[in-house]
Amino acid sequence: MNGSSPGVSFPEQISVTCYEAEIPSFIEAEMDRLYQNVFSSLDQLRTHGRLSDKISTYVARSKSDKIVAIFLFQRDGATVRVINEGMEIGSVAVTRFARTIFDAYSAVSVIAFHAVRTAIGGIPFPHQRFNCSEDFVLTLPGTAAEYLAGLGASTRSYIKRYLNRARRVFSSFLYQVVEKEEVSEQLVHDIVHMNKARMQGKGKVPGIDNDETGRLFRLAQLRGLTGVVMIDGRPCAGVITYRSGMNYFMEVVAHDPAYDDYRLGTLCCYLTICECIARGGKEFHFLWGRNDYKSRLGGVRRDLDDLVVYRSPAQWRRNCRLVLRTSFHGRLRQAKLWLGKNDPHHRPVLEAIVRKVRALKR
Repeated sequence: MNGSSPGVSFPEQISVTCYEAEIPSFIEAEMDRLYQNVFSSLDQLRTHGRLSDKISTYVARSKSDKIVAIFLFQRDGATVRVINEGMEIGSVAVTRFARTIFDAYSAVSVIAFHAVRTAIGGIPFPHQRFNCSEDFVLTLPGTAAEYLAGLGASTRSYIKRYLNRARRVFSSFLYQVVEKEEVSEQLVHDIVHMNKARMQGKGKVPGIDNDETGRLFRLAQLRGLTGVVMIDGRPCAGVITYRSGMNYFMEVVAHDPAYDDYRLGTLCCYLTICECIARGGKEFHFLWGRNDYKSRLGGVRRDLDDLVVYRSPAQWRRNCRLVLRTSFHGRLRQAKLWLGKNDPHHRPVLEAIVRKVRALKR
């Protein structure tokens, strides 16, 4: 396709337009309205270097011209990869997109979605779907008082006890919020440094390097709402979140290990959730990682899946290496979750398996 394709009609009164190697100017606001997910925002994709002049745009509109689906995609040989993530898509939307792509590009035999919410049933194409991650989501009530009342009795007691204790022991205890361009690079570095210190204290390798810290800062300047606990004028705990529509997404939570006895990380997270409620937020996303505190603070797990759609059974067989690799990664994740859930002492075995897999891949 060259330029934008003409509208293609579907029986359910949905028309489709594809913009070849183009992201129209209206897409940014429409993606925020439609998905309200930071991982389906141009800010996030741009910050992580995922936008280029090779990205094309698929837009589906209803009879009333309201946009009902937007997929940003890139062709890589015989594969089309959708780069926006986190959105919920159903069987009809997947089928419509697959038909559009396979009709438009005769050389394409595979379509890949990453980290999407889907419960697709019988789509008319061979496909694979495996869990790849999860997002713990808290539906925010109308007030902070309602939120606290809705938590478990032990969690309510925990929050009240440690919050009162911290305020009593530290007369300079202060929680404050910094937004967007007010977020300083130094504050982001301070929060990341605390996160690294906590990880190292647990014998874990920190997952945030200098490049990632820079990306956190740039996105925080565009969409950030950062909650910080200050003691004696110094940040001792922090939560970096991003806003998309009326939803908030927590990227990093950390506290100074010197304050372990005061649970400042959990308190800062709780106070930030209350701030999001005060601003009319609808959802608070704790994102991935099956940590107990997310459930205690009201998060409910939503599974995110990888979805791979093949043009035909013949292409399924022709792409047997991809089929096997996709299946293997799905099974490996399930094994990791099972081992982590049942016995932490299995971790050395799991790490040995992962090392072996990486060696085999090389």
